[in-house]
Amino acid sequence: MRVLLVLIFALLAVASARADDVGTAQDIIRAQEQAFGRDDARAAYSYAAPAIREIFPAPDIFMSMVQNGYPPVYRHKSFEFGDSKSEGSRIAQHVHIIDANGEAWEALYTLEQQADGSYKITGCSLLKAGQAV
Repeated sequence: MRVLLVLIFALLAVASARADDVGTAQDIIRAQEQAFGRDDARAAYSYAAPAIREIFPAPDIFMSMVQNGYPPVYRHKSFEFGDSKSEGSRIAQHVHIIDANGEAWEALYTLEQQADGSYKITGCSLLKAGQAV
């Protein structure tokens, strides 16, 4: 019976830690989204993972990429979190977006835990809602 209780508590602790990680990931995505809204390239860039920073080596270059390649992420009417999945040190977070023109989009953010324990955004895939993958 004790072994069963220990196992249950261990599983609850893991589930709680994963929920905390997802909450942290959502906070990071939200902070970046708010930085885009303020046109704060430096803050938005600070949430990007090292691999993204290698591709876009300066905040203004990163911001230009987002403005041109991800307009619904850059400017929108609504931005709401959907389902998430946590696996090891990686988190995938769906976001439902209504763009400035009222069109619906689905974004899939990926984040990875860094050596210092923080999470950084490793990518964002964007599809118009209802579009096949």
